Amino acid sequence: MTDVAPSLIALTGRPDRAPLAPPPDLLDTVAWLGDTLGTDAISALTERAALLGFERRGEITCGGAGRLLRAADRWIAVSIARPTDVASIPAWLGGEVSTEPGAVTLDDDGWAAVAEAVRTRPADDLIELGVLLGLPVAVVGEVGRGRGPVVGRHRIPGPDAAPRRVDGLHVVDCSSLWAGPLCARLLQQRGARVTRLESTSRPDGARSGPPEFYAALHHDQDERRVDLGSAAGREEWREILAGADVVIEGSRPRAFEQLGVVAEELLGSARPRVWISITGHGRFAAPHRIGFGDDAAAAGGLVAWDERGPCFVGDAIADPLTGLFAAQAATACLERGGRWLLDAALARCAAFSARGARS
Repeated sequence: MTDVAPSLIALTGRPDRAPLAPPPDLLDTVAWLGDTLGTDAISALTERAALLGFERRGEITCGGAGRLLRAADRWIAVSIARPTDVASIPAWLGGEVSTEPGAVTLDDDGWAAVAEAVRTRPADDLIELGVLLGLPVAVVGEVGRGRGPVVGRHRIPGPDAAPRRVDGLHVVDCSSLWAGPLCARLLQQRGARVTRLESTSRPDGARSGPPEFYAALHHDQDERRVDLGSAAGREEWREILAGADVVIEGSRPRAFEQLGVVAEELLGSARPRVWISITGHGRFAAPHRIGFGDDAAAAGGLVAWDERGPCFVGDAIADPLTGLFAAQAATACLERGGRWLLDAALARCAAFSARGARS
């Protein structure tokens, strides 16, 4: 355990009790990632909480937008972080809970009503309907450790790409929030040049958050904003991606296909060596399922328990964990040579971290 590990422990457990220790394999896994990448990995897990002054809140996420709730048979995690999530609650719970039109978040009374309605329903039914509605919802521990590497690695046939180091490569990051940008920053720290690529109509949601955190992730990176509503903008987008050595994105595959970009085709015919696809539950296993850092961590069983039930570990911990794993996998694939499509799923990275991982 490193000297800064206590800061992660301080973010885990109930506010009215002593902190809880995270799963022991987590700290070992993160220490290994840090050694592999030459960075302070545990600090990466807690930097947002440090900037915002977050504290542990037990079954409530540090940021307040998610909860661990007891269903009729098991515990579930749900994040209500977007106006669309709030609007979906009546349909999810059969009209038992109403929400104000246009509401951005739930207040304490709203969450209490949601908890009461969830308590009577089987977890599988809640997850099935929630996924259909696009809610970030999961059963605690639903994702097993599995076999093979944490990040799925798919070798793509194409022009020869000799082994090489990250230093000097061009990374194009068109992801958002935390996992993808952290991956880009870690590659930047190893000598890569990073271009931040955004749509003018759909900027990174992290821009509306704390400016200090956004600046920490994107310091000293080039920025390109493209109008994807125009044919010229879409062509510019494709040209920027084709000129990258590494592409990082966090979108559903069909979103890129609608822009005329297919990852496998670009890897097989143009310059990119590595394409990193970051999703909540897997590019191939569940490409349309939404997952955020806290609910995805719970899906992987990355929670701490006491006699009252599960508590969240840290702050949206599956996000920075996935950024670390993605950077490690990308570095390994570049040094091996060839062209690779990497499938980095938040829930799977959490599951491996909760139970120990090496890849």
